[in-house]
Amino acid sequence: MKKLLIYLKDYKKESILAPAFKLLEALFDLFTPILVANIINTGINTKDTTYIFHQFLFLIAFALIGLSCSIVAQYYASKSAVGFTTKLRQALFDHIQSLSPDTFITRLTSDCNQIQNGLNLALRLLLRSPFIVFGAMIASFLINAKIAWIFVVTIVLLLIVVFSIMLISIPLFKKVQKALEKVLSLTRENLTGVRVIRAFRKEQDEVKEFNNANTAYTKQNEFVGKISALMNPLTYVIINIATILLIQKGAIQVNLGNLAQGDVVALYNYMAQIVVELIKLASLIITIDKSIACAERVQSILDVNTSISYPAETKEASSKDAITFDHVCFQYASASEESLHDISFSINKGQTLGIIGATGAGKSTIVNLIPRFYDTT
Repeated sequence: MKKLLIYLKDYKKESILAPAFKLLEALFDLFTPILVANIINTGINTKDTTYIFHQFLFLIAFALIGLSCSIVAQYYASKSAVGFTTKLRQALFDHIQSLSPDTFITRLTSDCNQIQNGLNLALRLLLRSPFIVFGAMIASFLINAKIAWIFVVTIVLLLIVVFSIMLISIPLFKKVQKALEKVLSLTRENLTGVRVIRAFRKEQDEVKEFNNANTAYTKQNEFVGKISALMNPLTYVIINIATILLIQKGAIQVNLGNLAQGDVVALYNYMAQIVVELIKLASLIITIDKSIACAERVQSILDVNTSISYPAETKEASSKDAITFDHVCFQYASASEESLHDISFSINKGQTLGIIGATGAGKSTIVNLIPRFYDTT
């Protein structure tokens, strides 16, 4: 994934502004429970409607500013993600065009789309969610240090759950992508070799092989999906237990006069924010896992070196001969002997050449050498 980030260099500004505006939105979200606590502690207790109205206006203003920051962040994140993927697709296309046909390439459209989605979400949420979580924890300490330890224990347990599932699921997502590649390769082989399959009456064998690969892909996808699905219920269990403890401890502190009612509401709102952000973070991690697996597959294609050499200067074509073979020999990389040996002929413009020979004589090889799908040996 790191090697692919070079295609993001033209979008440095957008890549910085997107998370920056998202952090601004998160900052205004963190102020909201404090305003609500002020309304309860000061406005409602003293029956000061003017104060309540002023705090309400602040809430509306913070909501509008947060919405504006969110829209700007989405714009910059989308611009950088789409631009990055556009450059990546172009680089991938250019690289594939330089490869010889003996390099097996599967379709990578879905991989690029997955990378784009992962980058878009990462720019918007990867910093926002941890910022909200740790910001809520710090705010809870400012309200009441004794109760704030519930936040610390809760966040630690949630991080253990999230990162444990992430470490388990990342290798599994890679296996799922490989299984998908197998299904796609079988589909490609069946489509391109349909005449040979029919000629040798191998339809049932091909259907059976495809079904086996498809079933294996489905089972692997279901297995990693079940592991990823554990994220939400486990986080909900931890958060609900923490909420019960928070309300219980908060009620005791209120009865003792150490805590105001509005502060309990603020603490509860902070816990609710942590729930929402960690659920977002869990979904984000799953998406990023898939994106990393897809990025590695794309990078593996970009790392393939072509077997065709391109000289700095090419000879000008003859004005008379359109095609010339001058003592050409050719041997496939996996073959034990040459397919063509000492072939020489010239074709003038407007002429037609018929090539006749038995199967395996090298007719298709000659045709493939003309547009230089391979280099002669």
